[in-house]
Amino acid sequence: MDEEFRSLADRLADEADAAGESAAYRTLLATEDGEELARVLVEPERPLWAREMAAFRLGCDGDRRAFEALVLLLNHRDPERCVSAAHALVCLGDPRTPRAAAALATNTLRTAYALHPVRLLTALRATESVPALMSTLERLLAPGDPHWRVALACVEGLGQLGDERARPLLAAALPHPRLGGAARDALGRLDAV
Repeated sequence: MDEEFRSLADRLADEADAAGESAAYRTLLATEDGEELARVLVEPERPLWAREMAAFRLGCDGDRRAFEALVLLLNHRDPERCVSAAHALVCLGDPRTPRAAAALATNTLRTAYALHPVRLLTALRATESVPALMSTLERLLAPGDPHWRVALACVEGLGQLGDERARPLLAAALPHPRLGGAARDALGRLDAV
């Protein structure tokens, strides 16, 4: 059991215990049957903890039936669910993942939940990554925008991706009080390439 799975298992154990579903939790944790896990994703009235467990395990095993559930969890209001979903999506390696993460990162109505899609785009290093991070950062540089953590993740991601197209936008982030240091670092990375 790797660190991500251990963290997920501990968190979901608490949720299952609180719902009086410890036996069902233990079954899902122990099963090696991919069909049983896949059924959890489509059966009605399954609790969120069970769907998350099934999607995570299937995703980490490379089973594409987990894709839709993981994308929904990536956009969840609970950051821990987003972290687990992003980890499983990286393991899954589905070619649809970069497009889905870019759609979530650039959705203006869901900016408050864009942090983990932005970080996932950075980790994926896909063709969609730089344009999506630039588009998201550009609108978050507006004075008074409250989503500075998402903007910071964009700046850091653009620095890691090292794409020259981001230079003007990173320069525009320099005067921002919460982004300036990261923007300097990102520009330094571009200069070092």
